[in-house]
Amino acid sequence: MLKRTLTTILLIPPVLYLIGWSPEWLFLLALVAAVVLALCEFFALCRSQGLKVFPWIGYVAGAMLCVVQTFPGHVGHFVVAPLLVALLLLIPTLALWQCTDLKDYLTATSVTIFGIMYIGLTLSCLVPIRFSPPSFRGPLMLGGVTVWLPVVFAGSKLLLLLFVVIWAGDICAYLVGRSVGRTPFFSRISPRKTWEGSLAGLAGSLLAAWGFSRWFWKPENVKIAILLAAWIAVAGQVGDLVESAIKRGANQKDSGSLLPGHGGFLDRIDSLLFAAPALWLVLLALGSLS
Repeated sequence: MLKRTLTTILLIPPVLYLIGWSPEWLFLLALVAAVVLALCEFFALCRSQGLKVFPWIGYVAGAMLCVVQTFPGHVGHFVVAPLLVALLLLIPTLALWQCTDLKDYLTATSVTIFGIMYIGLTLSCLVPIRFSPPSFRGPLMLGGVTVWLPVVFAGSKLLLLLFVVIWAGDICAYLVGRSVGRTPFFSRISPRKTWEGSLAGLAGSLLAAWGFSRWFWKPENVKIAILLAAWIAVAGQVGDLVESAIKRGANQKDSGSLLPGHGGFLDRIDSLLFAAPALWLVLLALGSLS
């Protein structure tokens, strides 16, 4: 518990700086490093199951997805789709030379492509969120009724909301699940997860979003932040379960040992892998990323 707390205290300041004040080049550099670290642990889990992978193809492709998200305006969103199609064609082609045993060909290409999507594509969504326009206000059609959206603040605050919701959810789920959790939530995937912990995590996320909105964000309508928090929290818990399933299949407790008290780097960002694209999709649908 002490190692876990100390690691958290050491990580919070640099993460907060990246979220709120870092220039785009530094944010991108840190994000690419995060993608490579996470992919490295993911590929190691795959190898432990006897699966062949093409790690360098994954690293380069993951970095490329992050870079194209920095393109100005809506250009980045339109470049991502063609890039994904190109990768889907390029990776099986390169695998023809990389794979000496054709019994591994299909598995290696599939696992590599999945890793790029699961980690590279999802984390790349942090770029348009962080550097989204300062605000948006416009009509949204809901069931034939025009709803005018309130102002949403700068991307740094949206990104901070994302991390606050995830952090609060993880902390509450861990503390409540460990102390009073009794009812298994998804024992086939993660025996330690309980309904008590999961519900506490959701409640903690919503409470943190309310406090963040009331004292720091201060939007015109706090309900918007609460709804975003609920969406982020649910997506984050799904992301946690997905990573647990991958580790369970590899018969591993942690994805690595990089962070004392926490396990691997992938263990710390598993919720973010689903929560970030979930928030990105909402913002894209509402037009704030155009």
